[in-house]
Amino acid sequence: MGASATAVPVALESRPTGVPAGTAAADVLATDLDGLRHMVEGATASDVERALRTRRRDLADFAALLSPAAGDRLEEMASQAHAVTTRRFGRVVRLFAPLYLSNQCVSTCTYCGFSAPNEIVRRTLEPKEALTEARALMDAGFRHILLVSGEHARIVSKDYLVACVEALAPEVPSLAVEVQVWDTETYRRLVDAGCDGMVCYQETYDRDTYGGAHLKGKKRNYEWRLAAPDRAAAGGMRRLGIGALLGLHPDWRVEALALAAHAQALIRRWWRCEVTVALPRLRPAAGGYQAAHPVGDRDLVQLLCALRLLLPDVGVSLSTRETAALRDAMVPLGVTHMSAGSHTEPGGYASETDAEPQFQISDTRSPAEVAAFLRAAGYDPAWKDWQRV
Repeated sequence: MGASATAVPVALESRPTGVPAGTAAADVLATDLDGLRHMVEGATASDVERALRTRRRDLADFAALLSPAAGDRLEEMASQAHAVTTRRFGRVVRLFAPLYLSNQCVSTCTYCGFSAPNEIVRRTLEPKEALTEARALMDAGFRHILLVSGEHARIVSKDYLVACVEALAPEVPSLAVEVQVWDTETYRRLVDAGCDGMVCYQETYDRDTYGGAHLKGKKRNYEWRLAAPDRAAAGGMRRLGIGALLGLHPDWRVEALALAAHAQALIRRWWRCEVTVALPRLRPAAGGYQAAHPVGDRDLVQLLCALRLLLPDVGVSLSTRETAALRDAMVPLGVTHMSAGSHTEPGGYASETDAEPQFQISDTRSPAEVAAFLRAAGYDPAWKDWQRV
């Protein structure tokens, strides 16, 4: 994917053969990622020095900060990232929890425990069961809940999702969805029901890698997924979350460049929205999946620091995929959102369940333990920072 990629103008609401002109997705496809990749590969110590000293950074500076040449400046990058985060966000970390509604899925994705061919116990919560789960999370302190599901348009339908949001919204101050991608009108229905955010990981921005990881199902449509945050924003979502699954593509730096370009484009196009970026690394899942291109801890830290220096006002989310020790160490470097006490299967908060999880988590601390760490480190664990009116 590079300068030769083209965007075909179509209506936001239609099933695309390209992406709509004038959207963040179109901006990403127009970005010369190949040129930026060459900048990463050719970056020198002087390029890194300039990127560290400049006050207004662009993607070329980001490329230098991602480069191997920046490796021996990581301590300085971390110091600057900490200062920027403290200045822009204070010493506050927003806590949230995923609430899995269903592990039913018709898509075949090589890396996911919910993938259709996997012979796992499947379960879909009724809206009243989802409310019971949400109440258990609220008893633990959470006021930000992310509703997650596999992709099954019949079982996890538009009407089902709206019903779940309507059941939870009177009691939960902030609801977001991480579900199959929809058209603008469906996002508008979810907003009207009480949802204020959506999360959509592109998984990988490289078309060939994307095609090799998504073998069957609607998720195979790269461009339809890429434009989902645009459609969600057009439908009234005020919070947009994006991310790439680190470890799918052979070069994490290329993924980082595309992810940053996407975040910048969303900020330009949808400036009223709050944009958050997640940095998930692939974890083992049902079906025996192991990441073919694992990203090391030091690389993840370099990515986080570089991202914070490029995008000082963007939220950065770090999930329980990572170990407790690594998450604790990364908080001062730019993390603003953390999940805690997570279950990645439907049910599990309010009662035991035999449903299979989407992936294995690493940080198994309770929400109270994560909050206690944050307070001990001088941070304020924010369970709630806004209320629908």
